[in-house]
Amino acid sequence: MEHPTSGRIILHVDMNSFYASVEMAYDPSLKGKPLAIAGNVEERKGIIVTCSYEARAKGVKTTMPLWQAKKLCPELIVKKPNFERYRKASRAMFDLLRDYTELVEPVSIDEGYIDLTHYQGIKSLEIAKVIQERLLDELLLPCSIGVAPNKFLAKMASNMKKPLGITVLRKRELSEKLWPLPVHDMHGVGDKTAEKLKTIGVNTIYDLAHGDRAQLKQLLGVNGERLKQRANGVDNRVVNPDSIYDFKSIGHSTTLAKNTTNEAELTEILRKLAHSVAVRMKRKDVLATKIFITIKYANLQSITRSKKLENSIGDVDDIFSVAKQLFFTHWNEDPVRLLGITGQDLVEKDDAMKQLDLFTFEKDAKEEPILSVIEKINQKYGNQFIRRGVKGKKEEDFSSGTSFNKDFLLE
Repeated sequence: MEHPTSGRIILHVDMNSFYASVEMAYDPSLKGKPLAIAGNVEERKGIIVTCSYEARAKGVKTTMPLWQAKKLCPELIVKKPNFERYRKASRAMFDLLRDYTELVEPVSIDEGYIDLTHYQGIKSLEIAKVIQERLLDELLLPCSIGVAPNKFLAKMASNMKKPLGITVLRKRELSEKLWPLPVHDMHGVGDKTAEKLKTIGVNTIYDLAHGDRAQLKQLLGVNGERLKQRANGVDNRVVNPDSIYDFKSIGHSTTLAKNTTNEAELTEILRKLAHSVAVRMKRKDVLATKIFITIKYANLQSITRSKKLENSIGDVDDIFSVAKQLFFTHWNEDPVRLLGITGQDLVEKDDAMKQLDLFTFEKDAKEEPILSVIEKINQKYGNQFIRRGVKGKKEEDFSSGTSFNKDFLLE
């Protein structure tokens, strides 16, 4: 979905240290103190999920082991996450944003885009200031806001001044404000992509903006062209409130040469199907947050089963593992005629951030300690609220889980 690029006014509202800020709003005695939210608080091996700016000033960082954080900041206050509290604050935050326009697109529990193009004769900067002040005064929650002619530049602008910053980024200011930045600082460029770009001499956003289109496409596929456009300030995506209701899928199925109950054969077929799905997902630069399998028996009876995932996946081994578990849990051991695997509720890989899962967070942080997705893990979580709670006031039951996801609008 695209939109005319001229005259657009897009805001990106990004809540500052959201978990910690919500805790301070509920307990004012925590304000101004070094506060961290961590998993496995009782254990020495616990990991920092997010922390206040006072804690950051002492050297405490996201993904840091709890013992190390306490060594740097002995007075650090550590609390467990309170997901229901954070969802309630998020609902209030998005309700406030909708006071100004219905064109609000939640990106995660603590950030979203707003299209204020229809405000004629009113300075967007003034509206941004009012929104920031209201969030702080009414909800006690600080935020940073980026103001720009498109979503990408608004996102980049909101990151330029934290906490409580408001930054305007115009296309004519790219050479001054955007291009000098390291390419790793660009939204959509993770560690692995940055390393690949360095192999062709692309170290800054300027280098990317002026990079050879064919070379970038060869290196990164369609994403190379997209990143080059973004680096030049080109992004025609609309702010679409309904994008969170988009359901897209990629699947593959096969009819077996002969009906079989052989577990080894069925397992191998599942692996091949997982590979096909992974290849197609990679080609489209998306990840799946739900895996769906189809089993058709020799008597032509079919069943379908699915599993909602805590974290979005795209790797063949991950897809195979989930599909295999689903199959062997639900297969009745009758001869199988057809098998299928589908990745559902897809998210755009550029924007997909790993969701918070306290049971896997420490393992992930240990295995991939420098990934930017983990550094931003505290900003991306929550499935049921975003999927269900955006349009109405109806309370939802969140007791069944703690993850949270957004179905991104694919271009």
